[in-house]
Amino acid sequence: MKTRPETGLLALRTHLGVYANLRPIRVMPGMEKLSPLTPGRAQGADILIIRELTGGLYFGEKREGTERASDACVYTREEVVRVARVAFEAARARRGKVASVDKANVLATSRLWRAAVVALRETEYRDVELEHVLVDAMAMKIIQSPSAFDVVLTENLFGDILSDEASVIAGSIGLAPSASLGEGTRGLFEPIHGSAPDIAGEDKANPTGAILSGAMLMRFSLNEEGAARAIERAVEETIAAGYGTADIGGRDSCSAFATRVAAAVPRWSGVR
Repeated sequence: MKTRPETGLLALRTHLGVYANLRPIRVMPGMEKLSPLTPGRAQGADILIIRELTGGLYFGEKREGTERASDACVYTREEVVRVARVAFEAARARRGKVASVDKANVLATSRLWRAAVVALRETEYRDVELEHVLVDAMAMKIIQSPSAFDVVLTENLFGDILSDEASVIAGSIGLAPSASLGEGTRGLFEPIHGSAPDIAGEDKANPTGAILSGAMLMRFSLNEEGAARAIERAVEETIAAGYGTADIGGRDSCSAFATRVAAAVPRWSGVR
């Protein structure tokens, strides 16, 4: 069987031990017009999706076949607790709410997930509001009322799907960065979209997700909050001025937009 490129990415995540994938989805103030949702529905959306990254179906035992195939979904309590702790800590620094997404009415792994999250909250995070949402309901609610959610915690497969769905709330998947974190300052930083081979070499891709991933690297691995804020503010300023790539209604090439953002960064240096 031909080895797929995704195999290398999964192996890299395992090797680095980056088990918590942070995917922020935020509608920039004044940029509600970029969203496919109505401005009123998109306004104020600021969601941090925290996806468990090294367990579940993607890493379970696989049996290939032309008539029958299977993928094992396995989670341990320890795997759930460590990523749930990341979510609760993030919520404490934000608006104090965690929505834990599972399929506990059907899946044994989801029932373990829910029980572990509840136990952690009761023993260490009673100050954080916790709700449980079934994944199929969440796929609807995150579009119906995105501003109602703060931190969304979920397992690997569900997080992969929901974060791609949620990315368009801000206007384009090309805007969305991510940080995959392990213990200490170890991290892997990348936009949540793929490599877009269909436009390779055409200077068309939206570089915003990659640029904002750089801001997350500054924040989480290098402890340079000022630099992270300067990059984020420069991106917001540039988009608010009407610049951007075609996917967000602009006319800039990838390199031209990146150059505009780079020029704006010094104006925000030292901002906290």
